[in-house]
Parts: sequence; C-alpha cells; structure tokens
Amino acid sequence: MKSKVTKLAGLLLGVAAVTSLQVQAETLRLLTWGGYAPQEVIELFQQETGIEVKVTKSNNEDMISKLRATGGAGFDLAQPSQDRISSAQAEFNIYRPIDLARIKSDLFIPSMLEATVKNTSIGDKVYGVPHVWGTSGLVVNRKAAPDVRDYTDLCDDALAGRVSYRLKRPTLIAFAFALGEDPFAAYGDRAQYARILEKVSARLTECKPNVKKYWSGSDDLLNLIRSGEVVAAMAWDAGGWKLNKEDPDTTFVAPKSGALGWIDTFALPRKSKAEDAAYQWINFVMRPDIAAKITAESSYFTASKGASALVEKEQTRRFEESFPQAAIDNIKWYPPVPAGLEEMEGKVLDRIKAHR
Repeated sequence: MKSKVTKLAGLLLGVAAVTSLQVQAETLRLLTWGGYAPQEVIELFQQETGIEVKVTKSNNEDMISKLRATGGAGFDLAQPSQDRISSAQAEFNIYRPIDLARIKSDLFIPSMLEATVKNTSIGDKVYGVPHVWGTSGLVVNRKAAPDVRDYTDLCDDALAGRVSYRLKRPTLIAFAFALGEDPFAAYGDRAQYARILEKVSARLTECKPNVKKYWSGSDDLLNLIRSGEVVAAMAWDAGGWKLNKEDPDTTFVAPKSGALGWIDTFALPRKSKAEDAAYQWINFVMRPDIAAKITAESSYFTASKGASALVEKEQTRRFEESFPQAAIDNIKWYPPVPAGLEEMEGKVLDRIKAHR
C-alpha cells in the first residue's frame, strides 16, 4: 500500500512539475523601454497566442546591470540598443545567440536588419535584430529659443537656467561632434578618445549654469518644457513630436552637426526560460499593423517593412519637417562601443556632476 501511495505521490509531483513548466512557458518576461509594449499590443498578443507578457521598463545601463547581476537570468527578451550588445556580451556573457531561421526576415526593412546583424555579431553568432529606431538631437521652443541649432547653442548665455540634457554618454558624443570632433572615429584610439572627452568635459562644465535640471526620464523633461521652465534641450525626436502635437512652436530639430541615430533591438538573455515565446513576440510586433500601433504609442518608427504607410499623416509630417533629406544624410549612427570606453566616460560624467 505504501509503495502505491509513494508511486502516486511521485506521479502527482511529476504532473505538478510539468504543469508548472507549462505555466512558466506561457509567460514572457520582457525587459524594454517605455512605449515599446503598449497594453493594446500585449492584449492582442495574448489573445492570439495565450502567452502572458510581463513588462519591466528599463534603459541601456540598467539592462546591462540587471543581466550582469544575474548572469543573464530573470528575463526572456531584452531590448538594448544595437551599439551596447557586443561589448557587454564579450565582457559579461549575458546573451545567447539569435537563431535567424526563427525570425520572419521578410517583416524587416532589409538594410536595417543587415546593419543590426552586423553590429551585434561576435564571430559567426548574432545577438540582436532591430526593432525601434530614432535619433537624439534638440527639442526647442522655436519662439523662446530661435537661435538653437546645435548642441553647443544650449550653452548660450541668453539661455541661463533654461536648458536641460541628460548627464549620460550620448551628451558627451553629441557635444564632441558639435565641437568639431569625431568621437566614433576615435573609438579605436584610447588616447585620442581621452583627449576628446577632456575637451567635452571642459565645455559641459562651463555650461552647467545653463542647466535647469539634468533630466533622467522623458516625462520629467516634457513637463519641464510644457511649464516653460526649459525652452531648449537635448532629447529624443519622439519627445519633440509629442510636444508639437500640443504646441506648434515646440518640436524636434536635427542639429547642424548631426542627430545621433540609434536602433533598439531584440536580444535573448542567456538564461531565458521562454525562448519560443520570445520569438513569437518578435514576429508578432514586427507585423506592419502591430508595428504601426507601437509607433502611434511611442512616436518612434520601427524596422517593420511597410509599417510607416500605416502611420497617421500628421506623424509623418512632423518627421519630414524635422528631417529634410540633408538632415537624414547627416545622422551619426552609433557603432558598437568597444569595451572600456564606458568606464572612461563614466569618470568624466562623475567629474562634471561633482564640479561646483
């Protein structure tokens, strides 16, 4: 009798374990940016697949930190920028390769897929495919700050206490270009890159009296601009277009020295427990009809082929106003960041922050 009970108990435990794994496999833990997984899209995905999506909003630094701390565990799909993958993978081994055979490549803009695959590869292994793309440049109230046309214009004395930007590496890169340097060309020369950082550091230190606040979240910045406390900022294009819906005087301006172009990707954390669900999500959100919903929510365009034709006309008008062809041609696309550079940048940023 005891033997039968023991066998039955073992059988029940086995069934429970299988059931637990099935439940776990039906949940996708997504580490992403705000706006990339709208509730409407999540609900449509769940209706179609039965898979629940749990979203954690993050940014590049936080994604690397979270995945590094766990060795690539805790999430099933992440969305780091394409320039932040290969170095993090080489240093921390936090991702697993993507099986391109499981990606519906015909859903992607070919040139963007090809470039992202190239920039996220280590040897013959690919670690990222593109999702959302955009730029950072200037968000300007053209009535209150009509002369702001490049990043260094934020330091004009007339704007004292009325500008904002993040104290992050994109600001270092942007100011370097505006000061006549090419930081991307110096990626392979640490001494040259250090020289550029010192030049930028001096300018940003001089510029501190102009900064109302170093913004950290986009909502924080948008509210500063809405209130009139900030009239010019370095920020993402989508933020400027959101404000333009409310106030035609405020919009995104592509800087004279070039907007900084980025692509946020899909990457598989090394210890993903729901890889099948991750591939289903990628192929689902890259459908043009779904991608257009993401653009409507976030104001960012995606690498989905044909999705732009489904975007509202006003959104397309704002894009074309900010980006005439010459400005598109002048976009500075982020290349992969070599290991060690971010540590150099972090020290410079800390020094700028501490200076009084």
